[in-house]
Amino acid sequence: MRAKCPVAHDEFMGYSLFKNEDVKFALAHPEIFSNRVSTRHIAVPNGMDQPEHTPFRAINDRYFTPERMQEFEPKIRTEVKSLVEALPRGEDIDIMSEFAKLYAVRIQNAFMGWPACLEQPLIEWMEKNRAATLRRDRQEIEKVALEFDGYIQDLLRLRKEAGAQAPKDITTELLHDLIDLSAISPGEDQRTMTDEELVSLIRNWTVGELSTVSACAGIIVNFLGKNPQEAQRLRENPSETPAAVEEIMRLEDPLVTNRRLTTQDVEVGGRTIPAGSRVTINWTSANRDEDAFEKATEYHPGRNQDNNLVYGAGIHVCPGAPLARLELRILVEELLAATESIEVKTTKNSVYPVVGYSQVVAVFQ
Repeated sequence: MRAKCPVAHDEFMGYSLFKNEDVKFALAHPEIFSNRVSTRHIAVPNGMDQPEHTPFRAINDRYFTPERMQEFEPKIRTEVKSLVEALPRGEDIDIMSEFAKLYAVRIQNAFMGWPACLEQPLIEWMEKNRAATLRRDRQEIEKVALEFDGYIQDLLRLRKEAGAQAPKDITTELLHDLIDLSAISPGEDQRTMTDEELVSLIRNWTVGELSTVSACAGIIVNFLGKNPQEAQRLRENPSETPAAVEEIMRLEDPLVTNRRLTTQDVEVGGRTIPAGSRVTINWTSANRDEDAFEKATEYHPGRNQDNNLVYGAGIHVCPGAPLARLELRILVEELLAATESIEVKTTKNSVYPVVGYSQVVAVFQ
C-alpha cells in the first residue's frame, strides 16, 4: 500500500496514511488532524485539541519526568525481578497468559499506588476487554469500559474519604493538582480536576498501558528467543539494551493504528482529504517505510531512530513514553540476567485490532 496507494480510503478505516512522511505531517499539524474523534466521552489529554489540551497535558507530564522515572526505577526492578525469578525453568510456559498480563498489571499498580487485591480483577478485566475488542462488540466494549471506570472511581472515593490519611501515591496527588485554565476560559484561573476528568486521565494512562505493555512483554520474549545471538550480546552489553528495545518496538509496533478527524480540506500524499473525514494513522506501516529506514524490515539496533513513531510525535506524543521505555528496558535486562537461554516453541499472532501475540510458548533455562 505504501508503494501503490499511500493514502487509501475505505468505509471502515476512512483515509489511511501508510507513509512515514505523511504520518509525521499529520502529527505536526494537530490543528488540521484533530484528536477529538469521539463526542461521547472526554479523553484527557489525548482526545483534546489546543488550547484545551495544553493545561491538561502539563498535568500529565509532571508524572513522567526523568526525576520521577529515576525514583521509580528500583520499584519496577524489584517487581520485574520477582516475576522473572518465579518463571519455571526447563518447561513450556505461555508468556501471554502466565506472565505478560501480571507483569503489566503489577507495574501499573506499583506506579499508581493501587492495592495488590486489584491484580486478579484487572487481569480478568483485560481478558474481557480483549474478547470484546476482537468481536468488535461496541455494546460489550462500553460495558467493560464502565467496569474499569468503576475501579478508578472507587480508588478516588477511598482517598477522598481518607483525607489527610490517604496513601501518598500518584492517585492521591492527582486529586490535588491544579489546572491553569486562564488561557481557555477568561476569568477562570485554577481548579482541581472534576471526577470525570480524573477518571479519563487515569483511564488514558492505565487501560492503554495494560494492553500495550502486556503485548510488549510477548514481543520482547519472542524476539529474544528467536534471536539467541543478539540476546547473548545484550547479556554481555546491557548498556546496549535501550537501543535494542527501540528497534524491536519499531519492527513490531505494539499499537497498530490511531484515529484523527480532519478540520479542513488537506492534501496528503498527492490526495485531497475533505474536511470532516476520519483518518487512520498506520503506525506499523510508517515504522517499516523503506523511505524512512534503510533495510526497513531488518533489525539494526544501531540505526538512527529519528523516524521511529512507536510513541508518536508532536503535542500528542505518548503520555507514558518515559515509563514504557523504562519498564521495557528493565524487562529485557532482568530476563537476560536471570537466564542462560530462551527458546520460543510456538507463537500465534493476535487478530487486528488486538495487538501483539495471543500466544508465545517459551522455555527458560
